[in-house]
Amino acid sequence: MLNQRTIAKKLSVTGIGIHSGKKVTLTMHPAEADFGIQFKRVDLQDAPVLKANALTVGATENNTTIGAGVNAVHTVEHLLSALYGFGIENVYCEIDGPEVPIMDGSGASFVFLLKETGIATLNKSKKFLVVLEKVRVEFDDKWAEIEPSSKLVIDSTIVFAHPTIKTQNKVFEFSCENYINEIGRARTFGFVKDVDALKRKGLIKGGSLDNAVVLDDYKVVNPEGLRFQDEFVRHKILDTVGDIALMGYEIAGKVTTYKSGHHVHNLLCRKLLATPSAYEIVSAASLERETVEAFSLPRALQPSFQ
Repeated sequence: MLNQRTIAKKLSVTGIGIHSGKKVTLTMHPAEADFGIQFKRVDLQDAPVLKANALTVGATENNTTIGAGVNAVHTVEHLLSALYGFGIENVYCEIDGPEVPIMDGSGASFVFLLKETGIATLNKSKKFLVVLEKVRVEFDDKWAEIEPSSKLVIDSTIVFAHPTIKTQNKVFEFSCENYINEIGRARTFGFVKDVDALKRKGLIKGGSLDNAVVLDDYKVVNPEGLRFQDEFVRHKILDTVGDIALMGYEIAGKVTTYKSGHHVHNLLCRKLLATPSAYEIVSAASLERETVEAFSLPRALQPSFQ
């Protein structure tokens, strides 16, 4: 049986929000089965807890935000992506600011922290969202769709009129091990030409070469270069994992995206959840071995049982 997971003990991390520029501390606590991922703004008096799911998503410009107005948590996608990468679906997150720390712009810091903290297995079976029929959304020239598959597969295409990126495509078959090795270290990216416009919108106040891949008109500016030749599309997959994790279950389905972003991902999640005939929620115990094996952890990360 494949059971639900949480973290083995409390962990804290402090960093800068890439958009707010504010220093923030995120403290994560173990949670019981079926708790989900929940956020609490401890810097606000009596702020209601925010459950991370597709229907609580507010703003989606350059990040995914849970909640709205003052009581919101911005840029949750990298953290949610890393948690999904470890098959962790139950965590209580306390945060003393408006935005999850960006760390190095990828999921690598969260992957490291989760490895160090350890994973605990809970006494209840995982639940899977199994896609039964294709659902598609379109927005301008961008689109995304999800269709039946025995496990999570993401087929991502990005297109940028930049000599370093151009058109990149990657098909990623999810497993915890593949996520850790192939996706978790891919950093967010941006362009020097867009900096002033984004700052006028109140975004990327904390952005730097330490937490993003930055490109001028011709090349990558970061002196260390890229971590992968196709780091850009790998990061898009990292974002996609984080955004579809907001459906609240492990996913058995193939996601195909073209020039997509957080807004399109959220539209897809909402449309799927609003189409009851397109999916079913089932216990891991009732699924084929191939479907659940994707959530096997490398031997060094085998969880404790509690």
